[in-house]
This record gives sequence, structure tokens and C-alpha cells, in this order.
Amino acid sequence: MKGFSEHVGYGCVLGAAACWAAAASAAKFLFHGGVTPVELVQLRLTTAAVFLGLGLGLLRRRWLRIERRDIPYFLLLGTFGMAAINIAYLYAISRLQVAAALVLEYLAPVLIALYVGVVRRERLGRRAAWAIAAAFAGCFFAVGAYRIDLLGLHAAGIASGLAAACAFAWWSVYGEAGMHRYPPWTVLFYALVVAAVEWNLLHPPLHAFRHERMAELWVWVLFIAVVGAIVPFGLYFEGINRIRATRASIVSTVEPILAGLFSFLFLGERLEPLQIAGGALVIGAVILLQIRPERDERAPIRIRAAAAAAGKGKPPAGGRP
Repeated sequence: MKGFSEHVGYGCVLGAAACWAAAASAAKFLFHGGVTPVELVQLRLTTAAVFLGLGLGLLRRRWLRIERRDIPYFLLLGTFGMAAINIAYLYAISRLQVAAALVLEYLAPVLIALYVGVVRRERLGRRAAWAIAAAFAGCFFAVGAYRIDLLGLHAAGIASGLAAACAFAWWSVYGEAGMHRYPPWTVLFYALVVAAVEWNLLHPPLHAFRHERMAELWVWVLFIAVVGAIVPFGLYFEGINRIRATRASIVSTVEPILAGLFSFLFLGERLEPLQIAGGALVIGAVILLQIRPERDERAPIRIRAAAAAAGKGKPPAGGRP
């Protein structure tokens, strides 16, 4: 069926956004239970790396194999992607209002589009350009950023928020390059391993696991590791695998909209008219992308399939992302 793979890609990214939004509420519960943000990141990344490794070992052991020459690639992806996203965003929300941090982080689709257009010299397409503009504007209003006194923001927090956007953009584009050689779950696993090791070096190793906590808190830690890390990052990479980083990053902007919806349904938080209008803009951007979805022959899944059909084995790792 024409466009089926692309529709699956959009569905994967929407699923990832829903998981990230749901995990946000669980994170608030853990914070109220005495878990610090730094501890939560260590718990999340370490647990996710272990569980994903066990899952791949049992179900897809061949996906754990990588070539020695690709180790530097995974070190870079895990450091400047997975680990940097967590560090930069954590610091941003500690210095800024969450709305401001979200708006800064979701500059990532704009950065990806600029990179693809300027550096790779790939034509973005009018529909994708309009979708980027609508998604960013919608995200700005949906998180209520119009109420923030921009002059009063903390300079270091702003810098960290911009760093989070750069890290998310890097993670998306450089991860796409890795998927020219490996399945999405292989790329995710080794990025998680690198990030988990680095967080356990920056923070005392396994320090967060040595605290006595109620059993209920450990259940939520597992929830955040699986539903807040393994599943959404895996689905997001699977989306990139089919529709590429530019379109996937645009669709991911539904995360704050879904988070607002969950807050309304389960926490009783109310949305202002401008926030609702912003959510409608983001949803409109996603719908715009799915009208006659474009088949992209440079999507990783098609590059690997073409290489297999030609009998040439694995193609290059995408070179410079």
C-alpha cells in the first residue's frame, strides 16, 4: 500500500510523544516522593539500558552486534545525544519555567531543517516548511510561553535550553545516519549504554539505587525507564527510520499538547484559549505532513533495503551526519 510505511512512521512518533507526556506525570510523583532530578536521570538511563539489553539478548541477539570501527560513532551519539539531552534539559528546567524550557527545546525541528537545507543542501519542501512554522508557533502558545517575561529569564538557563534543542537535533540527525547501518533498536541501546555509564561517572555510581524507597516508587521508576525511555526513544527512532529526522521532529512537538491534555484529564489543570489554539496549530502541522505522505528514498529503512537487495552488505554509516 502506497504510503503505508510513512503512516507507520508518523504513528510511531505520535506514540513516542504520548509516552513522554505520560512519563512526565510519573516524574512529578517521584519528585514529590523525594527523588531528585539528578537521581531520576541516573535511575532512568541505567534501568533502561539494562532492560533493553536483556530484551534484545532474549529476542534479537543479532541486533547487539556492532563493528569495532563504529564504537566512536556510538560514543558521540550517546554523549552529545542521549546524555546531553538529559543534562541540558534538566539544568534548563531548574533555572527556567518549564514552559520556557519546552519552547527552547522545541527549536530542534527548526535546527534540523536548517541543517538539512544548508549543510546537506536537501530541498525541504513547502509543506514541511509550513509544518515547522505551525508546530513551533503552536508549541509556543500551547505551553503558555506568551506569559513569560523574557527579559527576566536566567541567562545560563536560556543557554542550557538552547543546548537541549541542539542535543535533540543532534540525536535525531546523527541517529538517522547510524540507522543506515543498524536497526533503530541497536542504535538506541548503545546510545543508552554510553549515556548511562557517563551519568554514573558524573554522579556517584549507582548512588540513586542505594536509597531505601517505598515499593511503589520503584514501580514508577520502572515505568519511567520503560514507558519514558525505552519505548518512546525506540518509537521515535523507528519513526526516523521511516520518515527521516526532519518530519519526525515536527511530529514530536505534540508532546507538550498531550502533556497538557493528560494534566487536564487527571490533574484538573485548565487550559487557556490561546493554549488550546496552540494545540490546534500543532495538530494541524502533523495532519499537514500526513496528507499524501512523501516517500523518501533516503530514509534509513530504504537505504538498508536497497543495500541488501544489491547484495552489498551494509552501506557506509551515513558518513558525516
